[in-house]
Amino acid sequence: MSQSAVKSGAAGPLKNHTSIRQSIRNSFTMAYRGILKIRRTPEQLFDVTLQPIIFTLMFTYIFGGAISGDVASYLPVIIPGILVQTVIGTSIVTGVQLREDMDKGVFDRFKSLPIARIAPLAGALLADTVRYTIATVLTFVMGYIMGFRPEGGIEFVVLSGLLVIFCSWSVSWIFAFFGVIARTASSVQGISMLVLFPLTFLSNAFVPVETMPNWLQFFVKINPISHVVSAVRQLTSSGTVGSDLVISLIGALVIVAIFAPITVRAYMRRT
Repeated sequence: MSQSAVKSGAAGPLKNHTSIRQSIRNSFTMAYRGILKIRRTPEQLFDVTLQPIIFTLMFTYIFGGAISGDVASYLPVIIPGILVQTVIGTSIVTGVQLREDMDKGVFDRFKSLPIARIAPLAGALLADTVRYTIATVLTFVMGYIMGFRPEGGIEFVVLSGLLVIFCSWSVSWIFAFFGVIARTASSVQGISMLVLFPLTFLSNAFVPVETMPNWLQFFVKINPISHVVSAVRQLTSSGTVGSDLVISLIGALVIVAIFAPITVRAYMRRT
C-alpha cells in the first residue's frame, strides 16, 4: 500500500456516530421499508381491515338491544369503544414483528449499513402508524354505514382519530420493549395479550360503568383505556374537550417517557 493511500485513510476516519438529522432521515427510510413490506404482504393488514368490521357488526347486533334498547342508540357507545380496542390492539404487532426480524437476523444485516443504529427500531414504530390509521378510518366508515352520525362534526372525528393513533403509538413502545427482551415472537404475543386483554375488556368500551359491581367500577374508572374511550365519545358525540382527553394525552406521554428510553437501551445492547 502506498504512503499516499495510508495518509488518505488517516485523513478520513470512519464515523462511529450519526447526527440527529441523519438519524431522523434513516428512521423515515426504515419506515418506508416497513410500508413496502405491508404492500407486498397485504395479509399483514387482516387484523386492521377485518377486525374492525367483524367486531363492530358482532358487538353492535349482539349487545345493542340489551344495553341501549336498539342498535341506533348503541352506536355512539360502541363505535368509540371498538375504535380504541381495535387500534390499540394492533399495536401488539409491533413487538411481534420486531422479535421476528431480530430472530431472522434482519437487524444484524442493518448493522453493516452506514445508518443510525436506532433507525430500524424507530422506522418500525413509525410504519405501524399506517396500520393504526387504516383501522381508525375503517371503524368510522363501518359505523357510518350502520347509521352512526357523529354530532361533534368531522373536525372532532379527525381529532379523536388522531388521539387514538397517538395513544396506540405510545402503547407500541411497551410491546416493542417486550419484542426486544423476549426470546420468541409467540412469547411477545402472549405477554402482550395478557397485559392488553384485561385493560380493554375491563373498561367502559362496551358497557356502561354503572352496570358493573362497585369493586369493579373503581378499576374501570382509573383504567387508562376508559379515559381514551370517554375522550373519543366526548369528541364525536358533542364536540367537547374534557379532562379525559388531557388525562389520555398525559398518560400517553408518560408511557413514551418511560418505555422509549428503556426500549432503546435494551435494543442497543441486543444489536
